[in-house]
Amino acid sequence: MKRLCIICEGQTEGAFVERLLAPHLWKKSKISTHPSLLKTRAGQRGGGNVSVPRLGKHISREYHNSDFITTLVDYYGFKNANGRPKAQLEQDILNEAQTHIGQRFRAYRVRPYVQMYEFEALLFSNISKFELHKNWNNRAEKQLQRICDAFKTPEAINNSAQTAPSKRLDAIFPGYSKISAGPLIAEDIGLEKIREKCPLFDGWIGQLEKL
Repeated sequence: MKRLCIICEGQTEGAFVERLLAPHLWKKSKISTHPSLLKTRAGQRGGGNVSVPRLGKHISREYHNSDFITTLVDYYGFKNANGRPKAQLEQDILNEAQTHIGQRFRAYRVRPYVQMYEFEALLFSNISKFELHKNWNNRAEKQLQRICDAFKTPEAINNSAQTAPSKRLDAIFPGYSKISAGPLIAEDIGLEKIREKCPLFDGWIGQLEKL
């Protein structure tokens, strides 16, 4: 049995790990998986303010408690990304972790992953599952379908303060709660469908299955 720690941006991602990823990785590869939420000041926990230095430091804290460590954080809102692509951010996270851990660091144990563009993009893998939401109606379904039709994959839904996946959901479903609704909708969609529609996410899960 291997122990995998997934460092998550916030409670939504943490619940997703517990509900979908942990059971799947245990069944598939006998990997014991648990989330670790990024810490804010005074030991509090919460999303946002994701940066390379914060992730590198958090990885160093978890390094000796697990056999492998990965991350599940959004590209959207990543602090001081300065236009760096996903792959460069992941490499920079790895390098930052090595700086904190020092000579004991083994690169094969750390597999950073940055989700394009947000966790909420995964929910566009099957828009019919939004019918669980209290504000579901024909208008909402048509709006969601138009978004899906405009992009090759959910992971390509674009990255701005107005058009990022979570911002689109906020506009369609007033009062949308990502923490409570997001993991439930993802669970209803199912990991297989999400992997089918989201190739970057699928590649990451494939790597984890082979740890």
